[in-house]
Amino acid sequence: MPHSAENLLPPELVARLERLELVTRKIFRGRLKGERRSKRKGQSVEFADFRSYVHGDDLRFIDWNTYARLDKLFLKLFLEEEDLHFYALIDASMSMDFGTPSKLEYACRLAAALGFVGLVRGDRVRIETLGQPAARPGPVFRGRHSLWRLLDHLQQLQAGETTSLAEGVRNFCLRNPGKGIVVLISDLMDKQGFADALRYLVAHQMDAYVIHVLSQEELDPDLKGDLRLVDCEDGDVAEVTVNAALLNRYRQTLAAFVEAARDFCTRRGMVYLLANTRLPVEQLISGYLRKRGLVR
Repeated sequence: MPHSAENLLPPELVARLERLELVTRKIFRGRLKGERRSKRKGQSVEFADFRSYVHGDDLRFIDWNTYARLDKLFLKLFLEEEDLHFYALIDASMSMDFGTPSKLEYACRLAAALGFVGLVRGDRVRIETLGQPAARPGPVFRGRHSLWRLLDHLQQLQAGETTSLAEGVRNFCLRNPGKGIVVLISDLMDKQGFADALRYLVAHQMDAYVIHVLSQEELDPDLKGDLRLVDCEDGDVAEVTVNAALLNRYRQTLAAFVEAARDFCTRRGMVYLLANTRLPVEQLISGYLRKRGLVR
């Protein structure tokens, strides 16, 4: 991709992201100890509560001082720390290679920023694209020291994958049976529609966010006259005469498309957010995504 690691994650943005952490609306069991407080009780150094001893419990956690006073067995409970599994699923189809900056470049910047927040907090971060085969998961990044590997991975991503939206999300779900947060970053442009793809995310029972990325050129096109339009993904050609009436109809169709995606996600418990590529990533994260509960 024609951008550097510094463009993906500028130093001034890093300083602001340091204070944030990813938040899930669901409780998932992590594989490793992380830095976040769990709502579950487990084994750590911070006391949380007592409960009555049940046959089979670990004798090491019996409070013998309480037993000496009450002649009853009680178990000490501690706050458990857990890691969070964070997945950024990026659409790298040809339609994402459009706009200034391109939608794919914007998606990579967003994935880099959210991935960094996860790394700082000890979460497991995985960056994948829709075109990856079901049997080939992306690399896992963990810890601040993994940041440069994550940025290098993002720099290698290029537009041109031909996997459909539905097949790409389905393969992602097959690759990643675990639970966690998944952020799908896509323009949702697929001639077969987006519904089947998003249904796979719903069935996977992850904490799902859909970031609908569109360029300023798509949201407010500055076109006029006779044009020959070529679909960058399948080569379909359409010859049109762009006038005020056509632009008005285009805007109505786009608004209906956006509203349909928003309504589909809202009805199924997914968070939907429309992102203009001209919107700074910092503002998207610290403003909109903070309000929607992904970070705090």
